[in-house]
Amino acid sequence: MLTIRLYRESDAESVGRLIADTYSRFNLSFATPDELSKLLGPFRHAWSAEPAHREAVAQVIRAPLVFVAEEDGEIVGVLRGRKERLASLFVRGDHHRRGIGRRLVAQFEQESLRQQVRVIRVAATLYAIPFYTALDYRKTTGLRNGWSFEGTGLQYQPMKKVLTDL
Repeated sequence: MLTIRLYRESDAESVGRLIADTYSRFNLSFATPDELSKLLGPFRHAWSAEPAHREAVAQVIRAPLVFVAEEDGEIVGVLRGRKERLASLFVRGDHHRRGIGRRLVAQFEQESLRQQVRVIRVAATLYAIPFYTALDYRKTTGLRNGWSFEGTGLQYQPMKKVLTDL
């Protein structure tokens, strides 16, 4: 059974590995190994036992609002955000197309409405554009070239959704 819940600090190792794997595989496949390391930032150390690496990963995960999707005691998805901004969404590759991302976004949208937010913005990666479009997010400009941690060359699509009462 799938459960959506708030993130806990004890989730940092699992969430860090999920982000590192999913981000690399689906969003950064264009990058050379050196570029990939720069684009992943602290997440390149997600499997490290080094305390400084673990803290760096945990620090990046922290956000005003973080939800995780948990199935059978295992974290299979994560959404990070703040007021008016969906910062990142990752679902484990073998769990794509099961409604997990939709449920995480719906939870974020409900919380946004509770906070009187009416517009949510997201910088969608090329891989994620069809997903957000299916959830009624609309492109606000053309593609942009952006950065991730120390790396550059990550293309993204600015998108937004005007919320109505759910």
